[in-house]
Amino acid sequence: MKIIVTGGAGFIGGNFVHYMLKEHPEYQIICLDKLTYAGNMETLEPVMDNPNFTFVKADIADRDAVYALFEKEKPDVVVNFAAESHVDRSITDPGIFLQTNVLGTGVLLDACRIYGIKRYHQVSTDEVYGDLPLDRPDLFFTEETPLHTSSPYSASKASADLLVMAYHRTFGLPTTISRCSNNYGPYHFPEKLIPLMIANALNDKPLPVYGKGENVRDWLYVEDHCRAIDMIIHNGRVGEVYNIGGHNERTNLQVVKTVLKELGKSEDLITYVTDRPGHDRRYAIDPAKIHAELGWEPLTLFDEGIKKTVKWYLENRKWWENIISGDYQQYYEKMYKNR
Repeated sequence: MKIIVTGGAGFIGGNFVHYMLKEHPEYQIICLDKLTYAGNMETLEPVMDNPNFTFVKADIADRDAVYALFEKEKPDVVVNFAAESHVDRSITDPGIFLQTNVLGTGVLLDACRIYGIKRYHQVSTDEVYGDLPLDRPDLFFTEETPLHTSSPYSASKASADLLVMAYHRTFGLPTTISRCSNNYGPYHFPEKLIPLMIANALNDKPLPVYGKGENVRDWLYVEDHCRAIDMIIHNGRVGEVYNIGGHNERTNLQVVKTVLKELGKSEDLITYVTDRPGHDRRYAIDPAKIHAELGWEPLTLFDEGIKKTVKWYLENRKWWENIISGDYQQYYEKMYKNR
C-alpha cells in the first residue's frame, strides 16, 4: 500500500509516519509537508534513510504541486494531518487558517477525485463541537453532536469536515473523518501546553496558565491516536466520522502540576495570565463508536503517558532546544542542499 501523509513533519503526523513504518514496514509512505514553523524535519530524521519513506516539500494548497505528486505516486490512501492548528495564532491571523485548512483540503479532495484513491482520511479535532459546561461532567461529545465552533481555527476545521462530507455524498469519494481530543507525547511543538511547561520548568522560567487553569481537556497519548487512524483507514466504514478520546480529563492546572511533580520542580513557577478570547471550557469525547465498530480503546493512562512524555523530552533536549532557538528551521536546507 502507498500512503500520502500530509503534515507528516508535524507533531501527530510525524508520530503517524513513525508508527506506520514500524507497524507496516512493507508500506510506502510519502510525506508531504510545507515546513511551516510547526513542521520539523528533525522529527523525521530517524526514518529519512528508510527506503519506503519519501519526503516532499510542498503546500497542500498548491494545486499544481499536489497534482504532480499524485500523478507521480498514484497513492492508495491519503491521510491529511496538514493544518494550521494553534488557536492563539488563528485569533491573530485567521486568513492563513482558511487558506491551509479549507482551501488546502479542497485541493487534496480534488486530487483524490481525479487520480482515484481507496481512502481519503481527514484528521479533525473535537474543537469543532465547541465546548461543554464545567458543571456537567455527564456530557460528552458524540459523532452526532452539532458543530459549534469557537475560534477561527475550529471554524476552519469544521469547514474542512463539511467539504469532506460533501465530496463523499456528491462524488462518492471514499472518505472517513476522525475527531480527536488533545494529543500529547514525543515531538510535540514547544508552543503547546505540555511541552511548553516541560521546557519552561527545565529552564526555571515562569509557567503561564490561562485564567485560573480551570479549563478541562481530554488527553490522548499520540501513539493511541495513531493506532486509531490505522484501524480507521483499514477497516472504518466509508462516509463515517469517528471520535477518538482518551477518557483522561484534566484541568489545565492539574496538567501543569503533574508536569512539575514529574520534574521535581516547585509550583511557585506557575504564573496566571489573562485568559484568551473565547477560551473553550471543557472538551470530552465519547469514543463508544470506534470501540464498538473497530475495537479501539486508549491503552495509555494519563499518568503513565506524562511519565513517558517527560522522559522523552529529557532524553531529546536537542530536538526542542533547536526549536526554541530557531535552528530547526535550517535543518531542511542542511539535509537537502547537496541532494
